[in-house]
This record gives sequence, C-alpha cells and structure tokens, in this order.
Amino acid sequence: MNINSDYSERVVIDHHDLPWMPSPQLGVERRMLERQGDEVAKATSIVRYKPGSKFQAHHHELGEELFVLDGTFSDETGNYAAGTYIMNPPGSSHAPFSETGCTLFVKLRHLGPDQVEREVIDTTKAAWLQGMVPGLNVMPLMQQGSGSTLVKWAPQTFFNPHRHYGGEEIFVVDGVFEDEHGRYPTGSWIRSPHMSLHQPFSKEGCTIFVKTGHLLT
Repeated sequence: MNINSDYSERVVIDHHDLPWMPSPQLGVERRMLERQGDEVAKATSIVRYKPGSKFQAHHHELGEELFVLDGTFSDETGNYAAGTYIMNPPGSSHAPFSETGCTLFVKLRHLGPDQVEREVIDTTKAAWLQGMVPGLNVMPLMQQGSGSTLVKWAPQTFFNPHRHYGGEEIFVVDGVFEDEHGRYPTGSWIRSPHMSLHQPFSKEGCTIFVKTGHLLT
C-alpha cells in the first residue's frame, strides 16, 4: 500500500476529511496520512483508541513517535495525557491501551541508529524557549538525532520566507497556521518537499508539531 509516498510532492490534508479505517485490533482505528507498506509500514497516521481498547505487545523495529492529541494513552510504563510526546526507539516494544479512549498523531518506522533512548515529554509542563521572531516560542521534543519540535505562534506572528533543506512536515495541534499557499486549521497535516519555499504566519495563533530535514529519501 502506498499513500502519499512520493516525498517530492507537497501534500495538504485535514485529517477530519479522511475516513476512519480499522486496524488489526478491535476498537483501534486510523486515518492514514502517508504510508509505505501494509500492516508493517513506514507511516504517518491519526490513531483513535476507543475506551477499553488495546494492542497486543509488539516490536518497533524502526521506532515510533507519537503525540497524544486527546484522552489518555497508556502502556506498561504509565499513563500519558493529552499533550504528551513519546519517542520509542528502534528495537523497543510495548503493549499500548486506553481505558478512557484517546487520539494520537503517530509516525512509524522512520527513526535510525542515533535514536537509542526512550523519550517522554509532558508538553503542558515543559519550558518554552524564545523563537527566532517575536511571538514565536519553541519546545524541542526528540533530543536524539534529527528531532521534532513543538512551535507556538502568538496571534499576528509572521516569519521570514525560507527554504527547508530535507523538507518539512507540520501537524497543526491547535489554532490556525497559514502561509502564502493556504490556511490550515487544527488537524491539518502539511508535508513540503526538499528545498520548498514558504513564508509562514498565524493571524489567530496556533501550536504546530514540526519535523524538518527528514524527507530526502
């Protein structure tokens, strides 16, 4: 299965426009943003656990990143509320579940040998750092290798035009993100290819999950 697997193409999706697709586990569904492979796949998805649903213990050969959008996600290591970022490194395993239900932004099978330690950040409590322009604050997430970042835009914040070596991927966690190409409300996913150019801003304010430099291959 190949869904939006050509990294040379710009892709914009509001995940709310996609259907929920069943997973192998009852009560767990996903909306597929990009995918290369079948059940074992390099993939980016929105995953929804209905209350009381669970996955059997499984192995992440090439790792996993997830961000809890709502509800409480759990595994044998603990319970993780909305706003939690988790990086499970290559070779890790767990048995995830949700007693109350939850929705996650998930990336599978894209990490490498420089990600070796599990990372967990409660972004509702971690410190924000000043960004490159007034009104912009950043929170580094994955600390190992080419990391992910949470970026918070105050209303009426504008950034300079710039290109992204290795591309850029954005998921809008809340608010409305914009650039000269369009307007992207909460739940939007934008993937821009290597050396793409844009001038981002937010008139209303927003928080976005950002990855850069990982779309060369």
